[in-house]
Amino acid sequence: MHTIETFTASDGYVLHYRRYEPSREARGNVVCVHGIQSHGGWYEQSSSKLCEAGFRVLYLDRRGAGLNPQSRGDTPSYGRLLDDISEFVQSPLVMGAAAKRTIPCLLLAVSWGAKLAVGLQRWQTGLVDGLILLCPGFFPQVGLPRATQLDILGAALLSPQRLYPIPLSEPELFTTSSRWRDFIRTDPLALHKATARFLMESFRLDRFVRKSPGYINMPTLLLLAGRDRIIRNDKTHRFFQRFATADKNVITYAQAHHTLEFEPDIDGIVAEMLRWLTRKLGN
Repeated sequence: MHTIETFTASDGYVLHYRRYEPSREARGNVVCVHGIQSHGGWYEQSSSKLCEAGFRVLYLDRRGAGLNPQSRGDTPSYGRLLDDISEFVQSPLVMGAAAKRTIPCLLLAVSWGAKLAVGLQRWQTGLVDGLILLCPGFFPQVGLPRATQLDILGAALLSPQRLYPIPLSEPELFTTSSRWRDFIRTDPLALHKATARFLMESFRLDRFVRKSPGYINMPTLLLLAGRDRIIRNDKTHRFFQRFATADKNVITYAQAHHTLEFEPDIDGIVAEMLRWLTRKLGN
C-alpha cells in the first residue's frame, strides 16, 4: 500500500509522489525516478516489494508527467528537473523532521530518468549513497528523424511549447506481455507528447550527462535487458565502465525486454536488487 503525497519545489511547482512506508523502522530511503513516458504508477510491484523488505520508497513523478498536470510535457530547463530531485532528496519528507540524514539514501532510476540520476551527481555531489540504474536511456535505439530534430530546434526558439510526439508509441517496445502492453496502451497518465523546449532540454541533458562519469563515486548497480529495443546495451555498458567508482556491478537479463517491471520474473529481479542493497548497506 502507498499514499500519494505532494512536494513543492522552490519555484512553487507542486510535484506528486507515491510514498511506500515500511511497517518497521526503515533500513534506507529509495528515491525513484521514472522514464520519459512512464510515471510512478508503472512501478508499484517493485516499489511494494522493496517496501516489504524494509525500505522507504518515494517515487517522484517528474514535473509535467504522471500525476502532475501543470505544464504537461514541458520543463523550464534540464537544470530545473535536476533541482527538483535535489530539493526533494534534501527535504524533510525524505530526511525526516530533523532534516538530517539518519539512514542511507539511494537513487533508483529507470530508462530516460537515469540521465537525471547520473547528471545529478555532477550537478550536486554527495546527495545519495548509491545508484540503481534500470535499462538507462543514455544511448537510445529509438529517436526522432533528423528533419524533426531541426524543426524542434527552430520551435524551441520561436514556439517552445509546441508539442511533438515522443517516439515510443508502440507498447511492444517496452514488453512482450499482452497484459502490460494493454496497460501501457490505455494508461491515461502516460506521456505521449512533449514540448519543443522539453525535447531541446533533453538534448542538452545528454551533453551534460556525457561528462558526468567522473562524478559517480558511489556504489552503482546497472540492470540491463538482453532483448531491449529502446536502448543500446553495448554503448551503455562501455559508458558505465567509465564511472569513477570501483564499486560497480552489472546484471543482464538475457531474455528480458526494456521495462523490467513487466517481466514475469519481477520477484527475482527485485531479489537481486535487495541482495545488492544488503551487501552495500550491511543491514
